[in-house]
Amino acid sequence: AVAATNPPVLIAMLAGATERIRVGSGGVMLPNHAPLVVAEQFALLEAAYPGRIDLGIGRAPGTDPVTSWALRHGAGGVSDDNVTRFPEYVDDVLSMMEPSGVGLQLRGSVHTLTATPRASSVPTIWLLGSSDYSARLAAEKGMPYVFAHHFSGQGTAEALELYRSNFRPAPDGSGLREPQTFLTVNASVAETAEEARRLAAPQLQMMLALRSGSPLTAQHLVEEAEKRDLPADQHDLMDAMARRWVIGDPEGARTQVRELAATYGVDEVMVNPVSGAWVGTDPSTAPSREQTLRLLAS
Repeated sequence: AVAATNPPVLIAMLAGATERIRVGSGGVMLPNHAPLVVAEQFALLEAAYPGRIDLGIGRAPGTDPVTSWALRHGAGGVSDDNVTRFPEYVDDVLSMMEPSGVGLQLRGSVHTLTATPRASSVPTIWLLGSSDYSARLAAEKGMPYVFAHHFSGQGTAEALELYRSNFRPAPDGSGLREPQTFLTVNASVAETAEEARRLAAPQLQMMLALRSGSPLTAQHLVEEAEKRDLPADQHDLMDAMARRWVIGDPEGARTQVRELAATYGVDEVMVNPVSGAWVGTDPSTAPSREQTLRLLAS
């Protein structure tokens, strides 16, 4: 995970330390969890911080094969058929958070299953994705849709158009009446555009390794990344990736975000700060990533 492997716990920490901002998961990979567990975690968060919680759910493993196996087959794990049953589990989470709950037949009796506590409001539930599959599913269920533009920056327009053209409001009148979208983007912002480009290099190299199937290691510091001797074709690939990111000085970066939102007609943009760390700084405190957010908001 980018920030933590346990989104509900981190959300509770962040919501408890703030007063106004919305806090949400981007996201909970539903095939790794029982739907009731997810519904009850976020019902509790919504009860504690009403109107401030978003639940983003996705279908991907969200991790490496070893961790995925441990989640799905280890103690308390779940079956691989949870991936194919993903649409059903989305319905379960949606319904368990409503007073009507989910009907369940067990040992010849019919039961109603609802998440506890029963909050007076329901968190906004977003469907995350990076493909036509997720766009179509979000449209069919009348859910808000997040496109993972930060993955590759490809297929964004097609997925969003598919979502909008197939969107159907929930037949019971609950939920959205119109499509609602946002996309995610990687960002590196610094006082100068040149500094921002340098800070982006470690993450670009890590993404390159990920896509090429190379072994993943701890992210290099900026100066270490600059000393690496990479083939010309790898530099070309990183340049292509960088063109789909937000990289620049504060004014230039803000302009890029506005243009991105206008190009794809989205309601919101989620920024994923990816700036690396300089030699002599503590990478675990992510000072350059905090700087990206601070400069964008200034």
